Amino acid sequence: MIDSLWKYYGIDWIAMIFTFFGIYFLGNKDRKGFVVMMSGNACWISLGVFVGSIGLILANAVFFSMNMRGLFKWSKEKISSS
Repeated sequence: MIDSLWKYYGIDWIAMIFTFFGIYFLGNKDRKGFVVMMSGNACWISLGVFVGSIGLILANAVFFSMNMRGLFKWSKEKISSS
């Protein structure tokens, strides 16, 4: 069982941690949540490549794009309101 914890060299664990913290930051209306989520998405994409899952790669590429869009929209709103 211990071997299966590190089967993917910890990429899955790092991706999970980034995803949890990204959701936490976004829930607190903190823009850095988008960056943290994008880091998590990049890890999930890497894992998808590692395991050969097109679905995992495609889904996280879309999520990455959506997080980037959110970051730009929140940045734009912050500049507008200044």
